[in-house]
Amino acid sequence: MKKTILAAAAILALGSAVQAQDTVRIATEGAYAPWNFLNDAGEPAGFEIDLGNAICAEAKLTCQFILNDWDSIIPNLLAGNYDVIMAGMSVTDERLQTIDFSDNYFPPDPSRFASMAGDAPDFANLTGARIGVQGGTIQASYAESTYGATNTVVAFSTADQAMADLAAGNLDTILADGAYLEPVVTASGGAIEFVGDEILIGDGYAAGLRKDETELKGKINTALAALKKDGTVDKLIAQWFDGQGPYFAE
Repeated sequence: MKKTILAAAAILALGSAVQAQDTVRIATEGAYAPWNFLNDAGEPAGFEIDLGNAICAEAKLTCQFILNDWDSIIPNLLAGNYDVIMAGMSVTDERLQTIDFSDNYFPPDPSRFASMAGDAPDFANLTGARIGVQGGTIQASYAESTYGATNTVVAFSTADQAMADLAAGNLDTILADGAYLEPVVTASGGAIEFVGDEILIGDGYAAGLRKDETELKGKINTALAALKKDGTVDKLIAQWFDGQGPYFAE
């Protein structure tokens, strides 16, 4: 599993050339569709890439999207390897102890369990099940604290790896963002289904920043406010999340 930022050749530079201090380096995982993923050309794509471009255009900044593994994405922000995280990251009290966040650009989204059709564990008495999660996520923390004593919580480096193990019969269920699971369940044609109850964890999705980046946070929030008001954020949410919303436009 890669632990380092990809080489400069894997960085997608966007926007017009401006002074170096106006360049903002945005880290994304590139493995969490539709939030962020790699397109057929191997370039970052998805909701957060489009939104990041719109924020930078509004704020008159130049953006560079940098790929970084999820499990080291906060440590590398704190190390100064980039300036912002846009990677389907929920705002939580735990994360606020070490980093800051912009205003929300996606509302709180219920986490969901999914299982192969007809093979769901008994959620009324969940015992002895193998529960797949992406490591370092709010779902991983929730699953471990809530079900870890009587079940086996298996952490994966990406959500797609957890889904692959579910399909292979190595897991009984997985827990992930509903917005991530929705297109997967739909595309499965009934082979995968939602099970159990919806669980609301976290306070919405936002860009992560170092606590000392107050000026950059202000620029991002000002741009976000304008993009919410003119409908851009809602348009991108509807585009990438199967018509969801509107949430922000006045």
